[in-house]
Amino acid sequence: MAIFEVTGGSPMKGEITAQGAKNEALQILCTVLLSPEEIIIHNIPEIVDVMQLIELLEKLGVEVNKLAKGSYTFKATNIDLDYMQSSEFRHSASRLRGSVMIIGPLLARFGRAYMPKPGGDKIGRRRLDTHFIGFQKLGAEFNFDTDDKFYTVSAPKGLKGDYMLLDEASVTGTANIVMAAVMAKGTTTIYNAACEPYLQQLCRMLVRMGAKISGIASNLLTIEGVEYLSGTTHTMLPDMIEVGSFIGMAAMTKSEILIKNVAYKELGIIPAQFSRLGIKMEQRGDDIFVPAQEHYEIESFIDGSIMTISDAPWPGLTPDLLSVFLVVATQAKGSVLIHQKMFESRLFFVDKLIDMGAQIILCDPHRATVIGHNHQLQLRATRMTSPDIRAGVALLIAAMSAKGTSVIQNVEQIDRGYQDIDTRLNAIGAKIVRIP
Repeated sequence: MAIFEVTGGSPMKGEITAQGAKNEALQILCTVLLSPEEIIIHNIPEIVDVMQLIELLEKLGVEVNKLAKGSYTFKATNIDLDYMQSSEFRHSASRLRGSVMIIGPLLARFGRAYMPKPGGDKIGRRRLDTHFIGFQKLGAEFNFDTDDKFYTVSAPKGLKGDYMLLDEASVTGTANIVMAAVMAKGTTTIYNAACEPYLQQLCRMLVRMGAKISGIASNLLTIEGVEYLSGTTHTMLPDMIEVGSFIGMAAMTKSEILIKNVAYKELGIIPAQFSRLGIKMEQRGDDIFVPAQEHYEIESFIDGSIMTISDAPWPGLTPDLLSVFLVVATQAKGSVLIHQKMFESRLFFVDKLIDMGAQIILCDPHRATVIGHNHQLQLRATRMTSPDIRAGVALLIAAMSAKGTSVIQNVEQIDRGYQDIDTRLNAIGAKIVRIP
């Protein structure tokens, strides 16, 4: 198990480019199963979770060829559905939560799919009800073997369009249902659909393949089923979570960083929320410049009450950045309440920050109050373990600002979401040593 030795207190300076979007990649890669024709995808982040999904697609029979760094061709002409019943498939698919999104495309094209209970971050209950209720509305039959923890979904009579009101605006649930509905007979209407930029990217890619989808970028999608989808070329957006991580990292470490090619219009509320923490930044075309800042002060609401930063469905703030907001607030001037509504275990990493000297009150599994040090009291180095991808990078940011050398164990969790993060940050002045 690899570790990072991080020597903190060294401001960085330079340019850094965000990788392709992890959350988009997990959706887009599953889309290749909908067509027997060649599909070319650019700007794929070559991180652990994504490469595991590509490996899984290959084992299913997808022809995969690498063109260049981040660019691949996919051709799903001959798919081996029997492989999905094998113990090897159960092991491979259960390691990766994103593997659940192969069900929609396989159900649409072949009428059946199988899936073990998927893994992923241990951040509390993450139910899949929205996915399977949506498939059932389209006419699929669903069974879950509680002993084997194995899902079977089939549509022996084919899928048929229907109206559905999703019980939650699940991004992966919406993506899975959309990929199933594009080849269902008739019209499918999805209300309370997720409308994140990555979901918009998926829908626009499907339209280029021949799908008929209206309402893209809204929470009401209408899909007219088609019989065949062709190949296409697609380029991933930059990862908004990584862009946000770099903004917070720059402020926390008093660094001057130019973040290149961020697709600014797709960042939504993220820059404004960092501004509420007092962090200065400047849009330069499609780049973001964060100057070195000795101090940043948290705003209060108009009535003088404490600032609250919480996650919400798009266009609200993505929950994947709340860990970063929390750690950055520890060195701000003022106080803020971080409210993590979606996952009940995602704030439990704050005990590591408290050990480092941060002033944090964990109110309950969903809320933490942070009293900032205003850079007057530097965090102290410690030994810690990365519990999940987003908390892992938040702890890395804390270690980079701390006095002394910290040790972060289980950095494989960070590698799942951030490509060559140590190499890229060291190139602009960080001091991170990876020990295998």
